[in-house]
Amino acid sequence: MKIYELSQEVFSCVVFPGDPAPKREILATLSAGDACNLTAFSMCAHNGTHVDAPYHFLNDGVTVEQLPLAQTVGYAYLAEHEGIVTAEDAKAILGRAQRALPESAKRILLKGRATVSADAARVFAEAGLLLLGNESQTVGPEQAPREVHLILLSAGVTLLEGIRPREAGEGVYLLSAAPLALGGADGAPCRALLIDLEGEV
Repeated sequence: MKIYELSQEVFSCVVFPGDPAPKREILATLSAGDACNLTAFSMCAHNGTHVDAPYHFLNDGVTVEQLPLAQTVGYAYLAEHEGIVTAEDAKAILGRAQRALPESAKRILLKGRATVSADAARVFAEAGLLLLGNESQTVGPEQAPREVHLILLSAGVTLLEGIRPREAGEGVYLLSAAPLALGGADGAPCRALLIDLEGEV
């Protein structure tokens, strides 16, 4: 079994333009004679590698702690793609996932500088996806992300943004990306992992 880290380090992570960046405060240190080392921090729920809940764009959508764990934990298909993801690209990615392992086609992760188009979002939504992940800090175009978010979140697709697949190649993995249970929040950071079961699926 091999485990791949998908998460960005929090204090050096990429921040969506206009969002506050994570901040660290050292409350106590052993070197200063304190009883322990103690850190406090503050951050936006959408810094670095994070999960978007429907409430992010939908007032009547579920908040992050209400998301079923099965949305963010289970078999997933990592697909390599550069550029705009078209409807045809989305269909091809889903087809590769279905052939590899049908259950993995419910959670699609995009490796590369990929931007999901509205047409691709509709294909993913109609396919009944549980989760869509990508490397960018937003799943749609950075200048106009609303439409793609609404299409996916309205269909119950959880979004996992800001992933870093690094050495992991295209294929089937076990994904663990449960968000922090921040009550009433529109999103939350997570420690996202890909587990290669080495032919056990």
